[in-house]
Amino acid sequence: MKNYLLFFIAAFGFKSASIAQNSQPKPIIADKIVAVVGNKVILKSDIDNSIIDMERQKIEIPVNGRCMLLEQAMGIKALVLQAEKDSLPVTDEEVETIIDNRIRGFISQFGSKDELEKVAGKTIYQLKEDFREPIREQELAKAMRNKVVENVRITPKEVNEYFEKIPKDSLFLYESEVEISQILAYPKAHRDAEEYCIQQLKEFKEQIESGKKDFASLASIYTQDPGSKETGGQYDVNRYSKELDPVWLGKAFTLKPGQVSNPFKTKFGYHIMQLVSRAGDDASVRHLLLIPQVTSYEIKEGINKLDTIRAKLITGTIDFGAAVAKYSDDDASKFTAGQITGKDGSSYVTIDQLDKDLVLMLKDLKAGQYSQPTEYVDERGRKGVRIVYLKTRTEPHRENLKDDYDRISQRALEVKKNNVLEQWFNKKLVTYYILVDDEFKSCPEMVKWMSGPAAAKN
Repeated sequence: MKNYLLFFIAAFGFKSASIAQNSQPKPIIADKIVAVVGNKVILKSDIDNSIIDMERQKIEIPVNGRCMLLEQAMGIKALVLQAEKDSLPVTDEEVETIIDNRIRGFISQFGSKDELEKVAGKTIYQLKEDFREPIREQELAKAMRNKVVENVRITPKEVNEYFEKIPKDSLFLYESEVEISQILAYPKAHRDAEEYCIQQLKEFKEQIESGKKDFASLASIYTQDPGSKETGGQYDVNRYSKELDPVWLGKAFTLKPGQVSNPFKTKFGYHIMQLVSRAGDDASVRHLLLIPQVTSYEIKEGINKLDTIRAKLITGTIDFGAAVAKYSDDDASKFTAGQITGKDGSSYVTIDQLDKDLVLMLKDLKAGQYSQPTEYVDERGRKGVRIVYLKTRTEPHRENLKDDYDRISQRALEVKKNNVLEQWFNKKLVTYYILVDDEFKSCPEMVKWMSGPAAAKN
């Protein structure tokens, strides 16, 4: 049981694998219980499907992969048992949100709700029911793990000791990286531009309702939402989704099947929407987005606004995080002080992870400097203006304590947390009823599980 952090990567992958599996006929194989922890069972199909999912994601499977997955699954069951005993809170709303996000991911992967249901051989409702208990257990296990390690801290001395134990030829090699933050401003379009969008949408609505055009065709040509252009403006949504604009989402549940809304406004622009179908808290809708065009005059006003903010930053009358919170038009960045993060969530990003215009803005900046306000177009086609703050820039180098202390300390902290969790398991295992199938008893990973007084000996 060396790395409990892998629990949440591998052990619950089987549910996504079960969708991919059904795309090809498979011989029916009898399932069986391969392990029991307390009153929690683990099935052979859980392990088999996790292996399939890792293969599908091109994750390298170690020689002892099946043993490792069973150990991780048993670890999760043990955490869940204790979480239930401690009455740790995991709400139905939290579970539903995770399920909805996962279903949306699969719909995006397979192209549509109908295709997902065809491949899975199940309805969306049935898939949600399949997900519910595993996700609830996953969240309980996370909550229990966090409780066990919540007070674990690490000292500079411990970081140094951890680093000194790393073989020199095993130290990471890093490309040139930057830490950057930005303030975004989206100038408001003139009212005439907004009225033009509204009039266009009214004409589209009339064409659809008269039967001259269908919604999907118009959306595929005119919508300015890149995320739905290829699907004719279609989205599958849930009433309780927290990721979607609340005005837009609310509209989906006020319409009748086939009805087309009047033009309405969100922070993204102006829309019309048609309800395709609805079942309880789930709905299928089409929408068409038009973004009022911002002219060079509004852009100039935005540049002047950010130029004033830049002057305050340079003189130190406001710090960057406070400026983001007060002036940025990007809601998401207000919670990160405008910081741009890498795919792994790190504050360090390589140049290839940035858009080309941002790379040009950084070209002549030195660490600690602010760029001039610059016009740009975001991924949704909205025109805006931004200021970039370059916090640090590193040269290609081998990992060292001076340049990479934060990364090294984070890894050292995770090792310490895993050691604390290991000690916790050592104390708890003796109190759980444990049963392991003969197929897995020879796994070295099972020695610890089978050595306790509560382990079944048959």
